[in-house]
Amino acid sequence: MYKNILIATDGSSLSTRAVEHGTNLAKAVGATVLLLTVAERFHVFALEADQLGETPASFREHMQKHAERTLAEASEIARKLGVDAMTLHMEDAAPYQAIIRTAEGQRCDLIVMASHGRGGVSALFLGSETMKVLSHSKVPVLVVR
Repeated sequence: MYKNILIATDGSSLSTRAVEHGTNLAKAVGATVLLLTVAERFHVFALEADQLGETPASFREHMQKHAERTLAEASEIARKLGVDAMTLHMEDAAPYQAIIRTAEGQRCDLIVMASHGRGGVSALFLGSETMKVLSHSKVPVLVVR
């Protein structure tokens, strides 16, 4: 069935459910897991009010720390289930493309992701990214609600 599952996460509660679902599936079928976060690049016009003073460097640092926390939490879920999981954080202007490229490049046979992410412009990937992955991926996609 599945041997290598990519699980995209942004740290939201729904995304955490996708991590739990994906790692449970991986355990059931004996698959390995790649946990992925994708941060959008700094866009001055896409910042929320409390971020207006941020520079590209501080924005990148903030996103990197968030990704590290998110991946650590996701890794812990996999570890507790005894699932072999690698982690990867990327920065890309088009998160859905990064998810698809990574799945194809790592020879993943399933992508697991939440139906929508954190929301707002500060999200690591948006609900519309899920739709784009569904529309463009040749790799099967499991969407968790």
